Amino acid sequence: MAELTKKERMQIHRQDMPTQTAEDRVQNFNEVALGFTLELARLEAERCLQCKEPKCMEGCPVEVTIPAFVEAVREGDMAKAVRIMKDKNNLPAICGRVCPQEVQCESRCILGKKGEPVAIGRIERYVGDFELANNTCEVTRGPSTGKKVAVVGSGPAGLTCAVDLARMGHDVKIFESLHTPGGVLVYGIPEFRLPKAVIRSEIETAAKALGIEILSDYVIGSTLTIAELAAQYDAIFLGTGAGLPMFMRIPGINLNGVMSSNEFLTRVNLMRGYQFPDFDTPVKVGRKVAVIGAGNVAMDSARCALRLQSLRNGSKGVQSGDEVHIVYRRSPAEVPARREEVHHAEEEGVIFDFLTNPTEIIGNDKGAVIAMRCIRMELGEPDQSGRRSPVPIKGSEFEMAVDQVIMALGTNPNPLVFMNAEGLQRSKYGTVIADQDSGRTTMKGVWAGGDVVTGAATVISAMGAGKRAAADMDRYLKGESLW
Repeated sequence: MAELTKKERMQIHRQDMPTQTAEDRVQNFNEVALGFTLELARLEAERCLQCKEPKCMEGCPVEVTIPAFVEAVREGDMAKAVRIMKDKNNLPAICGRVCPQEVQCESRCILGKKGEPVAIGRIERYVGDFELANNTCEVTRGPSTGKKVAVVGSGPAGLTCAVDLARMGHDVKIFESLHTPGGVLVYGIPEFRLPKAVIRSEIETAAKALGIEILSDYVIGSTLTIAELAAQYDAIFLGTGAGLPMFMRIPGINLNGVMSSNEFLTRVNLMRGYQFPDFDTPVKVGRKVAVIGAGNVAMDSARCALRLQSLRNGSKGVQSGDEVHIVYRRSPAEVPARREEVHHAEEEGVIFDFLTNPTEIIGNDKGAVIAMRCIRMELGEPDQSGRRSPVPIKGSEFEMAVDQVIMALGTNPNPLVFMNAEGLQRSKYGTVIADQDSGRTTMKGVWAGGDVVTGAATVISAMGAGKRAAADMDRYLKGESLW
């Protein structure tokens, strides 16, 4: 492409991501966003102003040199774009799909001050997919240090830490509690947002190239304790996430038909519910489903429920009488989910009940859910998070007919991990206390990062924590830094 002036670049409209139509995608679990073509990727890359002081990089937790990889895409040099990307980001095809770029790198883009920011995430996904298809930039292992590291958990924090440490020459072994590596990437995010083949390819490619061994079905705290690991390894990284679901403390939560989003999504993802009816998985989906919460996990749960309803109907779409509701006690302005996910959910037919709070789940004489008692809310003063606190409106109680309730209210770390981990301090919420810059915990030789430290957060923030911990662990293992 010919060199454009700054004015010409600013006149290029942000390129839309091709997607399945709402009518088609609600009938399958195929990926909703179809990805950029080379032409679209290069055209979007043309919009980048190549700022002398790029603010976009300030919003990237793993410090990708964004202008450089975008410029390489603009020039059509995809191999170069991959090299620049993978210098910092070990999982670009994943991050390009699930990272909230709109509140990170893209929120700082200069173009966004007066218009639409550069679609950095969409370009990143194109680069990641190009590399999965062409394998132009194989990661390499550094000279062996003879040091052994145990990484507990194969989610984004653990994977990032493991890959960085192996590239530095350390012997790394990952311990995963489930039968499939990937952590929340594989059990918590639906196929239509993040295909299992993408996760598997990213993990297998890196593990094979770097000699990382992944042991599945190892429940740390049960199969092995942290103390036992500490006796066998020179350093330990805890990237176990936050997989213990939270429930509302209201009557009826033990009725048949009430479950956590963790259980629901795990059944869909790891038990291949997304392949129904070809793969017969025991995933309950009601005719009238209520998902409590409005984060990304709530959107994922609601959209999975819609698809399962459609598949149950023989892929004829959602039929009369089938409904999926998002029940949220705040207003649309306070919704924490990504705008794109909310938009897709609305297009697909999810019903949003804002300023609504459940007070009781009602069952029949067989113990099954038949309704949910709710109360209308109004917004009061902001709470500690800065969002306006919801206040009940007296006399506004009503009943909503439902036969399934999915709680998507957040998670805490599983306490089983910390059995026999004397000296490892945790907060009152069960999260591990660790230094934010280095990942060092209060137990010598043990680092931690990601959701197990912060509580439920983003994939890319967990990756950033894994990178920072790996850098500090490397210094420690080489004797350059004392505990």
